[in-house]
Amino acid sequence: MECQQQQAPEAGASLYLPMECEVLAVSRLTPNEKLFRLRLASGAPLGQLPGQFVQVSLLGSGEAPISVASSPTRNDGVFELGVRQVGSLTAAMHKLVAGDRIGIRGPFGRPFDLTRLAARDLLLISGGCGLAPMRSLIQYCEDRREEFGEITILYGAKSVADTLFKEDLADWESSTSFACSRTVDQAADSDCYDGKVGLLTSLIPPLKIEPRRTVAAIVGPPVMYRFVIEELRKKGLGPERIVVSLERHMRCGVGKCGHCTIEHLYCCQDGPVFWLNEIEHLRGAL
Repeated sequence: MECQQQQAPEAGASLYLPMECEVLAVSRLTPNEKLFRLRLASGAPLGQLPGQFVQVSLLGSGEAPISVASSPTRNDGVFELGVRQVGSLTAAMHKLVAGDRIGIRGPFGRPFDLTRLAARDLLLISGGCGLAPMRSLIQYCEDRREEFGEITILYGAKSVADTLFKEDLADWESSTSFACSRTVDQAADSDCYDGKVGLLTSLIPPLKIEPRRTVAAIVGPPVMYRFVIEELRKKGLGPERIVVSLERHMRCGVGKCGHCTIEHLYCCQDGPVFWLNEIEHLRGAL
């Protein structure tokens, strides 16, 4: 399997030792998610590519993998993480304020293959908190718009309150660079919402796709993958034209602990981004 070469961490830094990182700002995205703007204390750029993740650590709270939510084409030396509060580490992170320090290892993992995406029409599909890592790719495409064909963004959330990056979505919907559609599984009258209601898969059938020049990228909760892939197959997209980002508990990030294995593959090193034809036959991959 061909893997795109990764960006190395800061020169001289160990893969196993966190780099000190300053919290520049914290903003709330939803009742359960916050966005963190960060900068390495050394001032060096993180060096991530869209689709990669970092290992975040706090003394006394542990370490966890979190996808980078911003493109390397923006804010030199500054990067962003979208963090959902789900455990002790993320709960501690949600208490941080500007000026606090955390540990960062990485970036790790196989990113989106930007060379294979170049000159293609892109269908960028994300569900729930999957919009955080997808946002990195969307920003990259926006900043280098001339390198890609037509770009369509599809996003689905459980509810209006659970919708991530509302301001970004509004910008993408009004942009001349993208076509953007979003939906929520359910909406109440009190939400003052007049958008689409239904599953994410309902956004796919109306699309007009030229399969020979289109690549679809999918990021989201595991439960949605099979249903989204089924709809894409109906549109004529084969597994060599579908790329997915998989979730696993990547404890070390460097292929040593074995917690993220998918048969013979390590999600933290061989992924988390995979072409569907590389993993669809592997037990437990989807």
